[in-house]
Amino acid sequence: MRPDSAQARRREALARLIWPVAALALLLAFNLLFTERFFHIEVRDGHLYGTPIDILNHGSKVMLLALGMTLVIATAGVDLSVGAVMAIAGAVAAQLVHRPGMGFWPAVCAALFVALLAGVWNGVLVAYFRVQPIVATLVLMVAGRGVAQLLTDGQIITFTDERLVFLGNGHLLGLPFPVTLVAATLLVAALLARRTALGLFIEAVGDNETAARLAGIDARGVKFATYACAGLCAGLAGLVAASNIKCADSNHAGLFLELDAILAVVIGGTALTGGRFYLVGSLVGALLIQTLTTTLYMRDVSADVAPVPKALVVVAVCLLQAPAFRAELARLIGRRPA
Repeated sequence: MRPDSAQARRREALARLIWPVAALALLLAFNLLFTERFFHIEVRDGHLYGTPIDILNHGSKVMLLALGMTLVIATAGVDLSVGAVMAIAGAVAAQLVHRPGMGFWPAVCAALFVALLAGVWNGVLVAYFRVQPIVATLVLMVAGRGVAQLLTDGQIITFTDERLVFLGNGHLLGLPFPVTLVAATLLVAALLARRTALGLFIEAVGDNETAARLAGIDARGVKFATYACAGLCAGLAGLVAASNIKCADSNHAGLFLELDAILAVVIGGTALTGGRFYLVGSLVGALLIQTLTTTLYMRDVSADVAPVPKALVVVAVCLLQAPAFRAELARLIGRRPA
C-alpha cells in the first residue's frame, strides 16, 4: 500500500470514529456530573473494581461478537446466529469439563471447535450455496438454541472447574481476564486484516463481489472465512458468558446479543452494504452500548423502558455519520456543507 493511500485510510478511519467517540465522551461526561461514584475505582487484592471496570467486563461479550461480525458485515453479509452459537459453546464446555478423561483444555477446545463448525455451516450456505445471509443465519439462530437445549437436556448445567471459571471471573494485570481476551482477539484480527491481503480481499468482496472475482479473488473463500471467524468469536463469547455465571443456561445465554453486535459494528462506522470496515470502531460502538445500558440501570430506568433511549442514541449516532444528513443539517443551520 502506498504511503498516501495509507494516510488517506487513517484519515477516513479517524473521521468514522469521531461521532461514536464523541457520543461516548458525552455519555461519560453526563455520568461524571450526575451519576454519583460512577468513576470510583478501587484496588482489592491487586485487582481493579468499579463501574468503568464492570463496563469493560460485561461489554466484553458484545465486543468479541462485534469483532467477528465486523468481518462478516464487511462482505455485505450478516450473522444472526452468534447468540445461539454462544449458547451451544457454553453448553458443550459445561457438559464436558467434568467428564472423566476430559477436563479444561479438551472441553474448551471442543466448545470452540463446535462454534467454528457452526460458522463453517453458515459460510457454506452463504458462500457456496448462495443462500441469502439473513436466511442462512436465521436458520441456525432458531435451530442453534434448540441444539443447545438438547445438549443440556433443557437443564442449567453448573460447573466448578477453576480454570473455566477463570475465563469470565479471573483477572490478569489487575483487569478482568475477558478484557485481555478481547485485546488478544483484536490484535489477531488486526494483524490478519491489516498486515496481510485478507483485509483488502474482504473489502473488495464487500464493495463489488463480481469485480473482485474477475480480479482473481476467491470471493466465496473470503466469505466462507469471515463466517468461520464469526463463529469462533461467538464461541469465545459463549465461554465467557458461561464462566461469568458458572453454568450453561441455554435459554438465556447470548439472547439478543447478536442485535447489540450488529449495532456496535454500525455505530463503529462499518456500513451494512459492505466495503471498508473498522475493528476499533466496532469496539467503541460496543463500549457505547454497554455504557449506555449501565447508565440507564444506575439511573433506575426500568429494563422494559431502557431499550427506547438506547435506540434513540444509536439512531442519532448513525444519522450523524451519514454525509447526506450532515449536509442537510449544515444547510439548515446556515453553514456550507464540507
